[in-house]
Amino acid sequence: MESFSTKDMAMKAQKKILSHMASKSMVQMFIDDTSSEILDEFYRVSKEHSGNRTEAQKVVKDLIKVVVKVGVLFRHERFSKEELRLAEDFKKKLHQGAMTAISFQEVEFTFDKAVMTELLTDCRDILLKLVEKHLTTKSFGRIQHVFNHYSDPDLLTNLYTPGGPLWPNLTKICNGLNKLVEEGKL
Repeated sequence: MESFSTKDMAMKAQKKILSHMASKSMVQMFIDDTSSEILDEFYRVSKEHSGNRTEAQKVVKDLIKVVVKVGVLFRHERFSKEELRLAEDFKKKLHQGAMTAISFQEVEFTFDKAVMTELLTDCRDILLKLVEKHLTTKSFGRIQHVFNHYSDPDLLTNLYTPGGPLWPNLTKICNGLNKLVEEGKL
């Protein structure tokens, strides 16, 4: 006999619907103002670096879809105890990445692209392992796309060039990250 669960069906529908609603207005329903401001800066950095508005929109939309889907899984208590440990590892690695990003911005000429790239790659790998039993191949591609885009050594070098065109964006990103850390959200 087939197993059917309305709870599973509701969660799948919610993930599907939310993945199609990753517009700025919908993001504000699920992501706080500070995080939204950081995402806006990520978009501007991507657009400036790539020179491609469509690609910049796609990478931020992919980021939002992943955040929302992981949030839905967490809210519906879909993660096992082992997966919750992975989620905690991801949170710690993300916090470490944020603190490192802030430090590199505050102390000019300390930026090390190998360190940032490794932190982002570690975050990506932990996240992929966390969601491997829950999300589709398409979602895995979104995760790869986001982390590969933002861990690009050229993008990171341009971002961390003091006085460069992306420096004001980095300053706003780091101010937002600082606020999230102070509020205990990151």
